[in-house]
Order: sequence, then C-alpha cells, then structure tokens
Amino acid sequence: MKNFYSITLLCFLSIGGSFSSFGQIQENVSRDYTYKKGDFNGIGKWYLGREIAYVMGFEGINWLERSSREKEENTSKLIKNMNIKATDVIADIGAGSGYHVFKMASLNYKGDVYAVDIQPEMLNAILRNPKFEKYTNIELVQGDEKSVNLPENTFDKVLMVDVYHEFSYPKEMILSIKKALKSEGKIYLIEYRMEDTSVPIKTIHKMSEKQAIKELEAAGFKLDKNIGNLPWQHCMVFSKQ
Repeated sequence: MKNFYSITLLCFLSIGGSFSSFGQIQENVSRDYTYKKGDFNGIGKWYLGREIAYVMGFEGINWLERSSREKEENTSKLIKNMNIKATDVIADIGAGSGYHVFKMASLNYKGDVYAVDIQPEMLNAILRNPKFEKYTNIELVQGDEKSVNLPENTFDKVLMVDVYHEFSYPKEMILSIKKALKSEGKIYLIEYRMEDTSVPIKTIHKMSEKQAIKELEAAGFKLDKNIGNLPWQHCMVFSKQ
C-alpha cells in the first residue's frame, strides 16, 4: 500500500536534502537552550524561558483514544476551526494514534494527510487501525527530534495538538515545518491553556498564548488569531511573517 511504503522513502528524501541546512540551524539556535533542574515531568532543558516536557510514550496511547476526549476537548469543533478543503494537503505532527488524522482524511479526500510521529509504535498503531484501509490519502512519516521529514513547500495546513511543548528541539522543528509549508500555509497550534487554572492538566503540559507567540515569532511566524471556542485548549493559528 502506498501509504505504508512512503514512510521510508519520505524519511530518506527529506533527510538527505536537509543535512547541511540543519547543521547550520543547529549552530544558530544552540544558544537558545539552557539546562537546569525544573519540573519533575520536565527534561531539564529550557527554551526561551519554558521548560520542555517529557514526551508521552506509546504506553499512553489509550489516553489519546479515551471516550471522554470529545467532551473534554471538543475535537469536532477543532476540525471545523481548520476549515479543511477537499484539496488541502495537511500534516498532523505528533499524530499519535491517528485520532485527528482519520477525522481530517474524510474531509480532504482530494488531498493528503501526512501522519508524522517520532515513535514508530504510533505509526504502526495507525497502520493497524481498521479505519486505515478506508482511506487512500493517508501517508505515514517517521520524524525525528529536529525535523518533520516532510517535502518542502507542500502543505496548506499543519496541525499540532498538545505536542509542541514536548519537542526536544522546538526551534529546529518549527523551522522544519516552515520549510514544508506553502507560502500561505497555516499552523494550527493546539495547547492546553496555561492561563486557565481550571484546566486539569499538569502545568508543564500547558502553554500560554504569550509564550507560544514568543517562540513562533523567533522562527518567523505571526499569530493570525486565537480561536477561543475549545473547552480546555488554545486554538492558535500562525502564518509566515
């Protein structure tokens, strides 16, 4: 199936074309990171004043598929916020179990949804999901800590749901996403609201709008809007400056 075999091909094509550029990026952004002990659930690495959280492992996949998720996050509303067109090419970074991937694939039936994850177990879970066989427009891509391993100037929309705060190299990742986006492409950054103490999520797994703007502006993005219609999360839309 084309979806499965594209994993290795996309990884090698993207990595091969980006070794030199990412070497330059690493040299430029290494000074942005500091190291000190912080939250128990943090990795002790800080970016622009924010401690980076540990990645949720494959063992937590059931939490992504919990029955209460629609009620808690209004994921249907999130998908509507994206205004997905039939021909859109979309990347879900940190796709996990494919929870949002399958919802989007039914809408952009003339385009493609690239499910990107650093954990091969997550990609295998998507591949084994019975829903996968229903779609011909889902591509599986294994990313790494510094790159989404996606083709340049290809994507209309990039979705990140509660994953950006776990990136070990956030600036490199955003610069990688920037290359993959078309000139008018959008990032949909979904993060639990730091500003709202009633949101029952650990602090290190939340982000404020102010912090998100600070970090994405550093990579050449601007906030277009923050759609305030989700129960627990920011729905921030960024475009290239």
